[in-house]
Amino acid sequence: MIRYYVKDGNRLGSISDIGALKKDVKLQNIIWIDMLTPTINEIRAVEKLFNMKFPTKQESEEIEISSRYWEEDDRIEINSYFLVNNDENPYNETVSFMLQDNLLISIRYKTLKSFDEFTNKLFILHKELKDGFDIFTKIIDIRIDADADTIEGLAREITKVRRQVFVDSVNEEDEEILERISVFEDLNMKIRENVTDKQRILTSLLKSSKFPESLKKEITIMLKDVRSLIEHTDFNFERLDYLQNIFLGTLSIEQNKVIKIFTIVNVIFLPPTLIASIYGMNFELMPELHLKYGYLLAIFLMILSSITPLLVFKKKGWM
Repeated sequence: MIRYYVKDGNRLGSISDIGALKKDVKLQNIIWIDMLTPTINEIRAVEKLFNMKFPTKQESEEIEISSRYWEEDDRIEINSYFLVNNDENPYNETVSFMLQDNLLISIRYKTLKSFDEFTNKLFILHKELKDGFDIFTKIIDIRIDADADTIEGLAREITKVRRQVFVDSVNEEDEEILERISVFEDLNMKIRENVTDKQRILTSLLKSSKFPESLKKEITIMLKDVRSLIEHTDFNFERLDYLQNIFLGTLSIEQNKVIKIFTIVNVIFLPPTLIASIYGMNFELMPELHLKYGYLLAIFLMILSSITPLLVFKKKGWM
């Protein structure tokens, strides 16, 4: 699906039919072309219409900085990450942007919340949007705000897990807590990768002679926001590492308590077992076997040998 956003004075309209575009609209009035999961024919039609060459999906996902941002003649091409947080398996989806003259072309293969939010505001903000550079800046700004909200939400979830580890971890399976910590680490890693990618792109735009000077102040502000987000992701990594160490330490303490209980039980029952074993032997020369109260004596010795270690442990403060 392709939508063409056309500016006519202070009015902004959208067209999805390329036939109507060729017939009724001047190409220089188009400020944004948003391509969502375009077909090969749709891509070729737009390439022919604007005499441009678009990167393939595989080319847009390459991680080299030279593949994420480059300038060519009067055009800037950008491949930027947009976080898709579906709770189960968060990942970074690559969106390609091409800036040429006053036109922005975006190519994406997923429905993204940032784009939906921006298009909902687009016709309200159209007086402020001069060209494609302006639109690109607003989209990235919305994405940065969304990343900040995701980081804040992650920080709250980490705090909840921390309380569970210290307060009521016994009510939850150990494997589940470790799995949640692992999920949080994965999400934080994706966020870090995402905002670092934004930092590289914004830094390049700030140095670019092709990017409008009027927008560089806004880029500078966004760059500061991104740097603060990177610091927050680093802090979240530290918190998660600390939380994991605390959890494993708490788990180790609980296991030591169990081992301690088993040790005490063994010490308590070992002497009675020894006494029972001695008087369970069938030798003829065992005087105690012929005592009238031999059985009661053996029971008394077993009880005494069980109580004595308990009294010693309690006096030593071992239990």
